[in-house]
Amino acid sequence: MTEKAGDAPPYPMVLGNDPPPPTKPRTTWRGAQIRDKSIWFKCDCGPFRLKLNPIVTIASVLIIIAFILWCILAKDHASASFTSAKSWITQTFTWLYVGSQDIWALVIIAIYFSKYGQLKLGQDDEKPEYNDGTWFAMLFACGVGVGLFFFGVAEPLWHYVGPNRYTRDKYMPDNEVAQWAMNVTFFHWGIHGWIVYVIIGIILGFLTFRKGMPMTMKSCFYPLIGDRIYGWMGDLIDIFSIMTTLFGVCTSLGLGTMQVNKGLNYLNEDIAVSTTNQVIIIWAITAVATTSVITGVGVGIRRLSEICFGIGMIVMLMVLFLEDTWYVLNLYCQSIGFYLQWLIQLGFHCDAFELSVKSFGAADRGRAYTDGEGDGPSDWMDGWTIFYWGWWISWSPFVGMFIAKISRGRTIRQFINGALTAPMIYTFLWLTIFGGAAIKTERLAASQGLCCPKWHGPTLSLGDNATELAKVFADLDVRSREGLTLCKGADEDVPVACAETGCEWPLMKKFLDSDGNAGVQEMIDYLNDNMRWLGKYKAKDDKRYAKLSCMSSEEMWFATVSTYGDMGPLLCIVSLAGIILYFVTSSDSGSLVIDIMSANGDQDPPITQRVFWALVEGATATALLVAGGSKSLGALQTASVVAGLPYTIILCFVTMATWRALAMETGDLNPYGPDFSVALVDPFTSLRPRLWFGCIKNIFMTPMSLYEVLKKHGKKGALAQAVMAAICWVSWIALIITEIVYIYNPHLKLNGIYSLAWVFYLGFVTLVTAARASIRSHYGMNGNPIEDFFAALFVYPCVMVQLETVSERNGLAPLMPDSSSQNTPYFSEVMKNNNHENMDTLA
Repeated sequence: MTEKAGDAPPYPMVLGNDPPPPTKPRTTWRGAQIRDKSIWFKCDCGPFRLKLNPIVTIASVLIIIAFILWCILAKDHASASFTSAKSWITQTFTWLYVGSQDIWALVIIAIYFSKYGQLKLGQDDEKPEYNDGTWFAMLFACGVGVGLFFFGVAEPLWHYVGPNRYTRDKYMPDNEVAQWAMNVTFFHWGIHGWIVYVIIGIILGFLTFRKGMPMTMKSCFYPLIGDRIYGWMGDLIDIFSIMTTLFGVCTSLGLGTMQVNKGLNYLNEDIAVSTTNQVIIIWAITAVATTSVITGVGVGIRRLSEICFGIGMIVMLMVLFLEDTWYVLNLYCQSIGFYLQWLIQLGFHCDAFELSVKSFGAADRGRAYTDGEGDGPSDWMDGWTIFYWGWWISWSPFVGMFIAKISRGRTIRQFINGALTAPMIYTFLWLTIFGGAAIKTERLAASQGLCCPKWHGPTLSLGDNATELAKVFADLDVRSREGLTLCKGADEDVPVACAETGCEWPLMKKFLDSDGNAGVQEMIDYLNDNMRWLGKYKAKDDKRYAKLSCMSSEEMWFATVSTYGDMGPLLCIVSLAGIILYFVTSSDSGSLVIDIMSANGDQDPPITQRVFWALVEGATATALLVAGGSKSLGALQTASVVAGLPYTIILCFVTMATWRALAMETGDLNPYGPDFSVALVDPFTSLRPRLWFGCIKNIFMTPMSLYEVLKKHGKKGALAQAVMAAICWVSWIALIITEIVYIYNPHLKLNGIYSLAWVFYLGFVTLVTAARASIRSHYGMNGNPIEDFFAALFVYPCVMVQLETVSERNGLAPLMPDSSSQNTPYFSEVMKNNNHENMDTLA
């Protein structure tokens, strides 16, 4: 290799007789294109073309089939298992969910205000593929569009009426409770939610459009492990991403059809709420989505997104002007300020006390609560914040990849503005309009004497007269289409006879015979099948007043927009159209993303595969709905949320990879500098027995290996450090064995001995961390002590294999103190022009 005068050498100069042999960089960063080494299966059989990764596709289909069969054939067991798993995650890993979201947000904010924000998701001379309006409509429709119809009214109202830590405080003013209801809703739909889409969107857009890598989830790890993404680890990541995406889209499709069905029933009582109608809705949506995905992003998905976003705007603006506009604008301004004030506290809140122990003795301490439940229900975090974070995270591979696909040619700063800032502002306005309307509607209903009667169970038998039945019906918590309301001014527990007040009991009338008697059994059967409430409020049909808290979440939206008088039916129809189209856009974009992942990131996969995955979505939702109903769909939904835990760990690595990729691109980090010739994952991915045996040996022999490595590098105190490591390791193993013995012999007074075991293990990990940091610093390798610690914590045998290999190859060769000066854009450009293909390596 010939060097030009003035050029920096390809590797820093060293002191000593022999320089460390250069290692072939596991991350190739020599310009815009990186060679794809994925496994392909290609078939061109007339009109049927296939172009896919056979391992990822076949494994994904088989696992999905097995999983769906379990949810159908053992729906109760599946539902219980995933519910229990989600509760365990809340109890054990709330800190991880909450803390990681905060870290991701800080990293993205740092990128936004740094020089990295100027980098493009594409080449420097590329322009955005779509205009700003179309781009925003597509990313919004894919990301959260349909969720805002479902939760826009329901969530603020649920937080307002409780139970939660705010409604528990009987001395908190009602207006303050309402403000906290809005604030918690903002929190769940704010920066902490959108941030997961942004992280994946940035790194995929950057690696795909600037580095020429395939647009698939395994590519996110290229800055960390290089070409090793093309092995089983990369395939596993893609398989897992396909599963979570399909399950998320299918559960939304299945549960969403129930809302569509109830909306149609609300508009026309002749359209029954039935499984048959819901299946018809699923396949109607699937048919439109399939047509859309066939035409591609530029035609079908684009136009549908623009249409449904426009419909959403129509509904939102109509309600803004029909509602007390000044009230909405005041609430919007006020709620944003409240959100910014409490963002840090809410962002780090984990419900630590609620999840730990009840507030026993609160009465003795003069506290307001005497039932031992604390400031809020212990299951609130599990049902709300953890549910949301798991749901956002499980959707991140799907939405993040789709947003990346449509963002070519934009700078990272523009991307963050469009995929984080703008959606938050728009979402907050939507939640303010409809959430504020819901809270106001609930208050107005109370002003009219509407309430939710409580059901203590039927006490009558067949043949009881209508007067007695009226008392039972007044004591029911029933959400019935026909409606059941108390007359204005009536005592909730002492119903007034209809004859005395002129009220009607339309639900009761369904069961009266010609003699005025009713059958209680028929009444109970009906109630079991129709647990819902929309109602003829105060015996009126104009629906201007609605007791929303008495209704199911699927019906709250339609009841709210129906309170706007003559415009109510129009708003219901337009809303229903928007809901359906938003479901279509979620389904078609989900199908496209799954197909892209199964095709090794090919952004234009064959039509045959697009149709296949679109039909798989519809068939999965149909099978779950028909065979198991909402319980099977709920089990799948909970499984998707549970999948958020491993994806949280994946996203932590993706965040690290994003920062490293941007740092290498700008020259802040030298991608060609010295590095370990063996990666941490090599013992799991390599076919070299030497690495396997080295890893197995160091499970037990780490202290001895540690001594040899430190001694060869001339480190003082090598023997003492090795002896301390041996003491910690032996103590850890001995105490773990002792704990196991105690489990089977509880009479031994050794309860809790495991705590001391883990103290010794952390001491052992600290010593291994110090050794890795020392060797890494010795050769000027990239990295930091935090990475060293977590590597030693989770895979210390692999760390020792790394150190042993460095010791064998490099020996004593400290780098010059000023070698870091070559980590510059100039050095990065020189390295692009140098040929490193023939470098000797162990990797």
